[in-house]
Amino acid sequence: MYNMLECARLGHEIVALANLHPEDEEREELDSFTFQTVGHSVIPAYAQCMDLPLIRIPTKAVSVNQELQYEPAPEDEVEDLFELLKTVQEQIPHVQAVCSGAILSNYQRTRVECVCGRLGLISLAYMWQRSQTELLTAMAEAGLDTILIKVASMGLKPSHLGRTVAELSPMFQQLQSRFGFHPCGEGGEYESLCLDSPLFKQRIVIDNSTCLLYTSDAADEEDSVDLGGRRIIKKKKKEK
Repeated sequence: MYNMLECARLGHEIVALANLHPEDEEREELDSFTFQTVGHSVIPAYAQCMDLPLIRIPTKAVSVNQELQYEPAPEDEVEDLFELLKTVQEQIPHVQAVCSGAILSNYQRTRVECVCGRLGLISLAYMWQRSQTELLTAMAEAGLDTILIKVASMGLKPSHLGRTVAELSPMFQQLQSRFGFHPCGEGGEYESLCLDSPLFKQRIVIDNSTCLLYTSDAADEEDSVDLGGRRIIKKKKKEK
């Protein structure tokens, strides 16, 4: 979401949202090397809040080619991204660029750039290699309301689910100094979901949620939330 804010600030017009979701939409999480799927059920609310068209197609989240420099491989999840953006071009012919949230992962960046190059699109990644601590500060100052919806790291507990990134930022910095924790979750430490943004005409409210445990191995356990109880409300004038 912050990269979209940066795109808008720099004069780009956001014309649509695009998303890959699990084939089984009841399933919240896929073991993807490239994409976040936890929280995918809330993406349609993003389109409603931003009053933008949303193009979605399913992915099996299979990584056939795991080399750093990506070359097209049949059945790879990156080819799902190719088909998604190709569909966007068919529906919105004037689209010129793709906004993505890459910060540190060359694995993700090279895949987005490969797909964009094949389709004649420009990859816009204004967060690339910026200080993660500075990014968290910038996100909070920009007015993003972002919560944790998955934790998978030492130092993070199920009780941190649903709490805001801004609230937890000081703790993230402490964990970074202790054992190399990535403040923006670039090492898979956590996944987040934006509930409000200056780009939103309405905001998302989570009324109730359920904590889900993905593994029983204490060393690798991952907890996330089922965001079934959500609604969209109008912003007050001072929130816009």
